[in-house]
Amino acid sequence: MDIRSLRYFVEVAEQNSFTRAAARLHVTQPTVSKMIAQLEQSLDLPLLDRVGKKFTLTDAGKVVLARAHELLALHAELKVELRDLQQLERGELRMGVSPQTHMAIAPWLAEYHQRYPGIELKMVESGTQAIERDLRKGTVELGTMLDYPGNAASWQEFESLPLVRSPLCLLAPPASIWQGRHSVGLSELADSPFVFYGDTFALNEIVLDACQRAGFVPRMTSRSGQWDFIASLVRLGVGVCLLPKMFCDTLDASQFAIVPLLDPPVEWNLMLAWRRTGRLSFAARAWLDLVRAHMAAHTQDTARLQYATATTFP
Repeated sequence: MDIRSLRYFVEVAEQNSFTRAAARLHVTQPTVSKMIAQLEQSLDLPLLDRVGKKFTLTDAGKVVLARAHELLALHAELKVELRDLQQLERGELRMGVSPQTHMAIAPWLAEYHQRYPGIELKMVESGTQAIERDLRKGTVELGTMLDYPGNAASWQEFESLPLVRSPLCLLAPPASIWQGRHSVGLSELADSPFVFYGDTFALNEIVLDACQRAGFVPRMTSRSGQWDFIASLVRLGVGVCLLPKMFCDTLDASQFAIVPLLDPPVEWNLMLAWRRTGRLSFAARAWLDLVRAHMAAHTQDTARLQYATATTFP
């Protein structure tokens, strides 16, 4: 069975037309007809029931069509494996990233590019929920996702690697009642207007769930998927927001009231995820190796700092 004839058959079946299939395949109609005839001859079964210029799939045709997608997918994976043998001289890294991950992974992406300049970095920016859908569809190989109780079931489908863990802080206008506070309880924000996040951002669920457990439903005044824009809205008095400390630390503290959220503490836990059943390209595996090396170095540095602190006496 020739893979090309199988691809032609799928196109004819999906287009329900030899003419349209030929146009999409950029070949002549007689070429398509010849390939379908060769496929039927190799299987010794008719796949199409022809009536004039129209046709329907035979029972055998329906079975072949169902299996053809699997075979073509396996063929595509084979091509990926063979391309991997070129030692990353060319290829692409397809990764879904939330806009807020830039500060964490941009230096690593720059290092990756220096190591593998022939690999094209294809970053798809969206929220956790959209990235999760893209991973399932295979649109991206890797993606940054938040780990939180609301998507616990999803992690059965994915492998993951922790990237960043940061507690949420209250971000409020500089002249607000929160200025000068050392901490804030979530229930104290029940009457405050909130600036929330883009529709596909899992941080919405994390904060909404925390607020509901604290006894209130937050009143939303606006939404944005860009933390910088959210911060600008907060500074101008549109509302308050809960954002990770790692982001709040980059802001001009004189322009905001930034207060740790301690009752209860809520964390932004960012993971790098990929499908358990998928096969990662060599480009994706090289990226994982680089990230793991950086995370291991960070863990060692933290352990050394903790040891030095514990063994230092006045």
